[in-house]
Amino acid sequence: MPFAPGGTSDILARLIGPRLSQVLGQPVVVDNRPSASGNVGADFVARQAGDGHTLLIADAGTLASVPALFKRLSFNVKTDLVPVGMVSFSPYLVAINPQVPATSFAELAAYDKANPDKLNVATSGVGAVNHLTAMVVGKHFGIKWSAVPYRGGAAAVRGVVSGESNVIFNGAIATLPFVTQGQLKGIAVSGEKRLEALPNLPSFKELNTPVQDAGSWQGIYASKGTPPPVVSRLNEELNKVLAQADIVAKIRELGSDVRANSPASFAAWMDKAMVEWGEVVKAENISLDG
Repeated sequence: MPFAPGGTSDILARLIGPRLSQVLGQPVVVDNRPSASGNVGADFVARQAGDGHTLLIADAGTLASVPALFKRLSFNVKTDLVPVGMVSFSPYLVAINPQVPATSFAELAAYDKANPDKLNVATSGVGAVNHLTAMVVGKHFGIKWSAVPYRGGAAAVRGVVSGESNVIFNGAIATLPFVTQGQLKGIAVSGEKRLEALPNLPSFKELNTPVQDAGSWQGIYASKGTPPPVVSRLNEELNKVLAQADIVAKIRELGSDVRANSPASFAAWMDKAMVEWGEVVKAENISLDG
């Protein structure tokens, strides 16, 4: 788990981990190794023996953006990690501290114009997809906010709740409870449809916002060299867990959708995402020293 406890990846890991343990007949332990937008945890898994016993659950979009963001990286996303299967898609819930006098992107833009250099957006790390999304969407609406990196989505949410930061783009799984409890104020949701739990918030598609399908795409990876039969077995058992009615219902209740697929389909998704986020990074002229 390459992020701190309480974020989208962590919540999913602790939800499906016990069920994976049951179907595999093996203990499944969640090991949090947060830092560097998930790169530390990903690097750890990339260096393990390819035996299927050490797995990575991560934000697949953020992982896909890594090659374009970092000049030097200690692992190769494409060759050192083996896609096992997608888990879910959680749209980004765009939320703000209740003290910010706005209820839409248009009102945020007006506030920013009247109060230059006051708005900032919390991210789960420099170069994370919610960071990239915030920059692209802010530019689209004429909002000049600065980005504040935290050690994962949970810490970023706490930063906005406390008023340390103003705005957040974060997976609905980890952010929805704070909005429904009134600790944050929701203004939009990424993707093509509205959230059932917050039907009044417009979707990115309705707002004609760039990177409409941006969100927390969660997936599981194995280490380089893991034999195809082992990858296939892991995928089969993962998909059994993701087909269980109560797991499907719980993930949906959390504001996400199950997106189980095959290793080949997941690998193809990663290839496409690397190209798309690489184009965003180039257009935004973002370069990080890995």
